[in-house]
Amino acid sequence: MPDKTYKIIEVVGVSEDSIQQAIRNAIAKASQTIRNIDWFEVTQIRGAVSASGDPAFQVGVRIGFRLEGNPV
Repeated sequence: MPDKTYKIIEVVGVSEDSIQQAIRNAIAKASQTIRNIDWFEVTQIRGAVSASGDPAFQVGVRIGFRLEGNPV
């Protein structure tokens, strides 16, 4: 098994549709500037309710990506 080293970032995905879509939004946005994303972990689930009563889902996501370069 090759040596791998990971970096972890934390982002918050938001969606008015669902928790699942909030996760997808977080990963999609992170993948615009980060390569080698291998995994994610949901750390928080929360939401907000607008004045009209519509919910918005907020999901804290830790995203792990492989660092590039030769093994140490």
